[in-house]
Amino acid sequence: GVPRCGAALHELHKALRIELNANANCVWQIQRNANQTIRLVFSYFKFAPSSSCETESIKVYDGPSTYSPLLGQVCNNTDAVPVLQSSSDSLTFLITTNSVAFTRNFFVFYYFFSPETKTENCGGQLTGPSGTLTSPNYPAPYPEFTYCVWHIQTAKNSKINLQFQDFFLELDQNCQFDFTAVYDGPTTNTGLLGKVCGRAQPTFESSSNVMTVVLSTDYANSYRGFSAQYTSAPLPGPVEPDTFLTCSSDSMKIVLSKSYLASVGYNETHLQLNDPSCSPFITDSVIFSFPLTSCGTTKKDDGQSITYTNIISHSANGNIITREKDIQIIAKCKMENNSTLEVIYITKNNIIQNTTAVGRYNVSMSFYDSDSFSTPVRQSPYYVDLNQSLFAQVTLHSTDPNLLVFVDTCIASPQPDFGSPTYDLIRSGCNKDDTVVIYPPLEHYGRFKFNAFRFLRSFPSVYLQCDILICDSNNTNSRCTQGCISRQKRAISSYTWKTNAVVGPIRLKRDLRSAGHSESLAKADVEETPNLQQYSFYTLSLVVLISNIIIVAAVILKYHKCQAGYSYQKIQSS
Repeated sequence: GVPRCGAALHELHKALRIELNANANCVWQIQRNANQTIRLVFSYFKFAPSSSCETESIKVYDGPSTYSPLLGQVCNNTDAVPVLQSSSDSLTFLITTNSVAFTRNFFVFYYFFSPETKTENCGGQLTGPSGTLTSPNYPAPYPEFTYCVWHIQTAKNSKINLQFQDFFLELDQNCQFDFTAVYDGPTTNTGLLGKVCGRAQPTFESSSNVMTVVLSTDYANSYRGFSAQYTSAPLPGPVEPDTFLTCSSDSMKIVLSKSYLASVGYNETHLQLNDPSCSPFITDSVIFSFPLTSCGTTKKDDGQSITYTNIISHSANGNIITREKDIQIIAKCKMENNSTLEVIYITKNNIIQNTTAVGRYNVSMSFYDSDSFSTPVRQSPYYVDLNQSLFAQVTLHSTDPNLLVFVDTCIASPQPDFGSPTYDLIRSGCNKDDTVVIYPPLEHYGRFKFNAFRFLRSFPSVYLQCDILICDSNNTNSRCTQGCISRQKRAISSYTWKTNAVVGPIRLKRDLRSAGHSESLAKADVEETPNLQQYSFYTLSLVVLISNIIIVAAVILKYHKCQAGYSYQKIQSS
């Protein structure tokens, strides 16, 4: 008689079988003027395969509507049998499903109870190296509406073995009515080792010195319950992972020692990444080195950082069964504020071991000769004319194509350490100088132009420092796509990664001309002396030549005079 999608419930207790299809949005409200508390048990739930908590879930609210405080959420990856308790006599739960064509099934029951009413021998703390626990009234039938929680804790560096010698609860294929749940850890929120009912003698083993046992029953068909014994045993000595991870803008490198792999019983030839075709390079160590955007690496943008993740796992030898323990080596490169946080951790039996290191994105800034941004300016200092258009480009050097570069703030200073005075060109993505033009973000490039200026008081140089934001291009609401934002609004927006880049100095060409004129004068002074020496040599040679000509002319003249005094006379014969 319960409506298929949602209902208002007022009974003291009730069990609900719920069946929903795609695109459901159903609300159940439980309320009764009983001055009691409500316990709500989701003993069975089956969502659409591969659904996420964002698209398909059960949300439980502590009050009469969905505007009441959220008490908890159940979804496809919930690793527990959810049991929630209200703070008053009203409670609401909402079930939403996605568009996948699939029949979802849920079994939920609730009951009102008084928290001050205690059941004897129901739960408690067990701290010895060994001990026993039994259900209430054992071996007589357990009470209805029972909820007992036992917390077992033994010495450090030990594990717990739990053995049920006698076990008899109401039998059901999915253990929806009466059940015992065992958790590997101190809480009932996660780490479910198993849920059992009916006739059995189950055993459980923890991965640490803490275990939690729960007994939950409904209002009918009570049986003998259970009697169980726990013992503790020392954990094997810890084996250091002996791993090494480095991250850059382009790649991820994971190094594993063969000794560590042997300690967990693995052969290095059976290791694989998310993409099994990416094989390691094996020497004295096992080395995976690959681009960030390959080998099945996943990328997640949480609004404040970008995380690249890949998993090394051990490929099974058989096609159906395996007797090897499962191990995953999870490597993460987390790009965040002004650094790259590299995280590598190994999961084995729900134990996580972490290793961290630090790196950074590779970002550079250069001037270009035109707005085509094809030819960078190589000279330094960069000599320009006053009021000349200058074109600046910030470049992110990364193999990930789904990143955007955004120029957030740029300041100019005559000092390379950016001490006083400074001048704002761009602030929070907004032009602070009338000559600034900011080009739209283009993949790995952030571009803008401005007109050259000089600082007063004869400062010769201008340096530029820019704050750069890097965002995931798949996030259409990222800071990189929002452009100019005032300081008040900027506080509520997010970005992925921030750094700064510096370029300079810029100097005016008139300084270059002044320097060139002085150099020319100095060069002329240096060349003057050899020119004078050469001129003196030529002059002396000319004087000697003229002197020789005069001497030769004088000798010839004298010879002619002598010929005139002794003229030819014919000799007469005697």
